This record gives sequence, C-alpha cells and structure tokens, in this order.
Amino acid sequence: MTAKGGATPSPGGAGPAAGNGRLFTVGLVTAWYSSNIGVLLLNKYLLSNYGFKYPIFLTMCHMSACALLSYAAIAWLRVVPMQLVRSRVQLAKIAALSLVFCGSVVSGNVSLRYLPVSFNQAVGATTPFFTAVFAYIMTVKRESWVTYLTLVPVVTGVIIASGGEPSFHLFGFIMCIGATAARALKTVLQGILLSSDGEKLNSMNLLLYMAPIAVIFLLPATIFMEDNVVGVTIELAKKDFTIVWLLLFNSCLSYFVNLTNFLVTKHTSALTLQVLGNAKGAVAVVVSIMIFRNPVSITGMLGYTLTVFGVILYSESKKRSNKP
Repeated sequence: MTAKGGATPSPGGAGPAAGNGRLFTVGLVTAWYSSNIGVLLLNKYLLSNYGFKYPIFLTMCHMSACALLSYAAIAWLRVVPMQLVRSRVQLAKIAALSLVFCGSVVSGNVSLRYLPVSFNQAVGATTPFFTAVFAYIMTVKRESWVTYLTLVPVVTGVIIASGGEPSFHLFGFIMCIGATAARALKTVLQGILLSSDGEKLNSMNLLLYMAPIAVIFLLPATIFMEDNVVGVTIELAKKDFTIVWLLLFNSCLSYFVNLTNFLVTKHTSALTLQVLGNAKGAVAVVVSIMIFRNPVSITGMLGYTLTVFGVILYSESKKRSNKP
C-alpha cells in the first residue's frame, strides 16, 4: 500500500541511468583501447614503415601536445581541479620523474624502429618484474614468496619469445628492456618522491608539470643527437604534407592515452582495470600483426602467452597480499 496521493516507485526507474552509465563506461574503455593501440601503431608506422627516423623529436612532439592539452583540459575545461606545486623541492622531484619518463618513452620509440609491435608488447609485459626489483632495492619492500614466484613465468615467457622471434634485433631488444625498466622505475620513484599528502598529485596534474619539463630535456637532445631534424621534417612536408597531419594526430593521441587512462581508472573498479590492462596488450599484438603482417612463430606466441599468464598471477597475488 502507498500513502494517499503518493507515487509508487517504478522498479525499473534506475534502468535508463544504469544503462547510460554502462554505455559511458564502454565508450571510455573503447577510447582508452583505441588511443593506446593507435599511438603505438602510429609510432611504429612513422619510425619504421614511413621512414621518419627521429624518435627523440617524435617524443618531443608528444610532450609538447601533452603540455598544451593538459593546460587546456585543467585550466579551461576543468576536467580536474588544478593542483599547484608548493615548493622548489617538489618541482625538483617532478623534474626527476620527468627525466625518467623521457628515457622510458624515447627508448620505447627507438625500439619500435627495430622490433615488431608484437614483440615490443611481450617485453613490455615484464614491467611487474622490474617494479618488484626496484621496489625491493629502493624501499626494501618485500613481497610474499608466492608473489616473487609468479614473476618466474613473466621472465621465462620473454626468454622463450626472444628465442622464437623471427625479427629479433639486439639493439631494439636492449632499448625495449630499458624502456620497460624506466617505466617501472618511474612508478617506484613516484611513490617515494611524492608520498606526502602535501605533494601528491593526480596523474593529470602530474602530466601538466612533467610534460613541459620533458620538452626542455628533449629539445637539446634532439638538436644534438638527430642531425637537422627540423630541416628534414620541413623537406618531407614539402614533398608530402601528410607527415604534418600524422605528427599532429599522433601527438594529440598521445595526450588522449593519458586522459582516457585517468578517466577509466576513475570510473571503473581496480579489478576491471586490471583485467582490461592485461587484455589490452594482447589486442595490440593481434591488431599489429593484422596491419603490419610481421612474421610470428608459435614459439614466440607461446612465450608471450606465458608472460601474460605470469602477469595475471602476479596481479592476483598482489591483490591478495594487500587485503587486510
């Protein structure tokens, strides 16, 4: 019975809102996957297939776009509240993180000149191994023996994949390992350097400050290490203006990788993010093989599968060990 004049609540009243929420989440995840895989494939196309052999300059373009678009998103669109840098010490810590970040992105882009995306992703999946190593060395943080045991298939899988990779290139492999290690180092450093409540920054604000500092680091590097890169790019643009649109689109896409990653993290659970993250690398591998038609071997794919399996076990072990 309802009170006189009262309205009976509809059992399906929350249906449209829930449906819209699910649709929004699916859209976010699709945008996250598309931007991540898109920038990876475009980097490969530019640096390897197109013949634009300037990974430092390409990274500087990415960081420039991230700096400009981060400011627009935070200062004008107010996607997140702006967090201010409180001291020179905090700025120095952000600069240190930016330097490591630069090393990771540049090394990853260099590796794409020599390695297929599929093998690049297989090596990149070993990030948990390097994270555990750096966490142990720098914070003396010990995980359970089960967690360390799950890293065995992670490393073993890459060793198997390396032996079975038809397009293996030693220098590209070293660069890819360096990029993966630097990415893990940044994660650990961020936890150490920006650990106090007054210094913590969300990922969008951290990118706002790191990106322009990265440009400052990369500008002299590209001038001295990539001979006449601006002149060569201008000459390429005169012959085929497509290169300008590719660089602009690729640079903007690199920002949307960070934006969609932030939004997916905000609007999904930790478990959902973990599952999606593990699947993303596999999707990138399949799409890259379909587009670039690079040769793959059964041994290489088995190695990659073993690595992904190890990453899933590692994530599950970490989740259980963090439970109170």
